[in-house]
Amino acid sequence: MSISVVIPVYNSAPILPELVDRLEAVLETLCDNYELVLVNDGSSDDSWKVICKLAENYKWIRGINLMRNYGQHNALLCGIRAARFEITVTMDDDLQNPPEEIPKLLDKLNEGYDVVYGTPEREQHGFLRDIASQVTKISLKTAMGIDTAKMVSAFRAFRANAKDAFALFQGPFVSIDVLLTWGTSSFSSVIVRHDSRQTLVSNYTFRKLIIHAFNMMTGFSTIPLQLASLLGIFVTVFGLLLFLFVLTNYFIRGSVVPGFAFLASMICVFSGTQLLVLGVFGEYLARIHFRTMEKPSYVEKYDTKIGLDEDEDN
Repeated sequence: MSISVVIPVYNSAPILPELVDRLEAVLETLCDNYELVLVNDGSSDDSWKVICKLAENYKWIRGINLMRNYGQHNALLCGIRAARFEITVTMDDDLQNPPEEIPKLLDKLNEGYDVVYGTPEREQHGFLRDIASQVTKISLKTAMGIDTAKMVSAFRAFRANAKDAFALFQGPFVSIDVLLTWGTSSFSSVIVRHDSRQTLVSNYTFRKLIIHAFNMMTGFSTIPLQLASLLGIFVTVFGLLLFLFVLTNYFIRGSVVPGFAFLASMICVFSGTQLLVLGVFGEYLARIHFRTMEKPSYVEKYDTKIGLDEDEDN
């Protein structure tokens, strides 16, 4: 067995040495061939300098520096494509995912699954982050299915051939979890420890999580379009019933329904619905526009191991 660990890095310079030490202690007990791919996602601190130093000291570490901040999932996609070994493990850079829990994922993977998530027994997040995480999982349900979405976390292990399904994927909006469903339906999860964050502030804010959830809904699912259609049908039926009421009132009582405020309110309802539906259509047109522009998911600035021999052992 050989293992590639992929970690997106953003402003985590102080904790990277500890992360590497703990990873090495675990990986050397699991297999002979392993590597760590650290993808610097446009950090504003000394993260890239620390990554370069680590890559110099440990030949099993590879660093990739992106041109700017593309987002966690885009950086993950870059690292996953650079991974060389048969099993890929992804995790956060803040040590909330303990490296010591990796064997649990691999044991479950050996039962025949293609993707295994490490589901926290108790998440160590703030209130807003917890809400945003739940919103993200609700969004994932539309693209992944309910059972799979309940398992999702940043701590995952999967077989290398699972990434073949999205080898040609290009686009600015990336969700690794959705992309994995393109290649397999064999998912499982195990309960893992979830430690307190080693950094003071989470790099994945409430706002970023909400934007990510919205991008997943419009980028990997047609549910918003279907909801817009249902909303249009509902308002149309409501309008027809209102029209029948006006006609019936006219023929029976010989008068129209009085009240300018009533008519103005109906006009506002219909106009607002039309604008809402047009807004949903506009989001999908924007996605098509970005695809025609062929905007990349990420651009590499520098790779610490460009000349690495792919057959080199640790």
